[in-house]
Amino acid sequence: MQRRARLRPSLRLPAWTSTLTWKATVFITLMCCGLAALLGCLVHGAMTRQTVGTAREKALVKLERTVQGYETGARMPRGEGIDPAGLPPELHALALAGKRGTAVGRYRGRPVMWAAAPAEDGTAIAVSVDFRVAERTIANLDRAILGSSGLAIGVTLLIGALGVTRITRRLHVTAQVARRISAGDLDARVGDKARTKDEVAAVSRALDTMASSLQRKLEAEQRFTADVAHELRTPLTGLNAAAELLPPGRPAELVRDRVQAMRSLTEDLLEISRLDTRSERVELDSHDLADLAARTIRASGTDTALTVIASPRVETDRRRLERILGNLVANAHSHGAAPVTVTVDGPTVTVADAGPGYPEYLITTGPQRFRTEGTSKGHGLGLTIAVGQARVLGATLAFRNRAEGGAEARVTLPEPAAPVATEPLPGRDGTPAPGSCARRGR
Repeated sequence: MQRRARLRPSLRLPAWTSTLTWKATVFITLMCCGLAALLGCLVHGAMTRQTVGTAREKALVKLERTVQGYETGARMPRGEGIDPAGLPPELHALALAGKRGTAVGRYRGRPVMWAAAPAEDGTAIAVSVDFRVAERTIANLDRAILGSSGLAIGVTLLIGALGVTRITRRLHVTAQVARRISAGDLDARVGDKARTKDEVAAVSRALDTMASSLQRKLEAEQRFTADVAHELRTPLTGLNAAAELLPPGRPAELVRDRVQAMRSLTEDLLEISRLDTRSERVELDSHDLADLAARTIRASGTDTALTVIASPRVETDRRRLERILGNLVANAHSHGAAPVTVTVDGPTVTVADAGPGYPEYLITTGPQRFRTEGTSKGHGLGLTIAVGQARVLGATLAFRNRAEGGAEARVTLPEPAAPVATEPLPGRDGTPAPGSCARRGR
């Protein structure tokens, strides 16, 4: 029974019912309907009591005259007198009990107000007063209440919707600016110029202040990184020249290796600073994607397998795409395990290895410079540069860990804006030859 209850699909409301506009509309509607119903009941009750009371007084006055005429032996009009036809049974019983009373009933198909009093020999004397005007007055009042309530609800909903829509529109603008800032557009601002200093304006000003502060700090960090990298290039050039003058031997090889590592790190920092400033320009040209992948593998000098499922011609910047793929391949060999494969399937290039996989933070938030896990050697700049270059190309770079083990990075190039001319496909060797250099990765 519990399993059947778990399998039963739960009722889910549409997504638009969770919006502030919908909730405010429902709240205003319920409040207006409740208030209109309360006021309508009060007005209807008061008017009904007044109308029925007036008709009852007329019936009792007429009953008093009829009783006096009956006592003097005067002739009774039709529909009045002793036990007339149409007298409500409950009013007849009340009169037989020795009491006077009134009740709304019908006589000859029309509504009347009956009044009855006890007479001789267990009979009742009764009169009737036309109640059609009073009944019509009550019906007209009910229609007026319903019409005015509907009009009031509509006007209130319209005014409330305009007010709520204005607030939600400002909130949507604030949310859009926040998303633009999170996407890297630090110049985005809300700029709420509302006269009323309400809570929405306070949130907008707080977001603008936060964005300005964040922009100043990031720009200061970017300037610092660029300045440090530029200042290091001059002494490193001299140090590299001095290392070449050392006599051959193991110490000289160690010095040259460390100088080369420092030069590579400096170049990476300069490239990251240029990517952070978003001043890079792409040089698009038509290329065969599988050829670019094979070229990158040959340049890496690694034992990497290339699998081509479908190889389209793409409009991209060859240098930047090779930089991305080279960093991913080098990262897979440095921090993963063989076999490392590069798969070209349409506009998507996948680099996979059989290593321990990416750390959790990298999959969740992306690569971070100078952050590595465990005993991993490196500075975390390779994947950071790959992500930045992918952003410049308008491509998407996603990281995940495969279920069968290993890490996988997937580069998806954007679709071309317009068809490109078909060019002859150059020759392609499916088995890449070893290259001469490898870039540092993760």
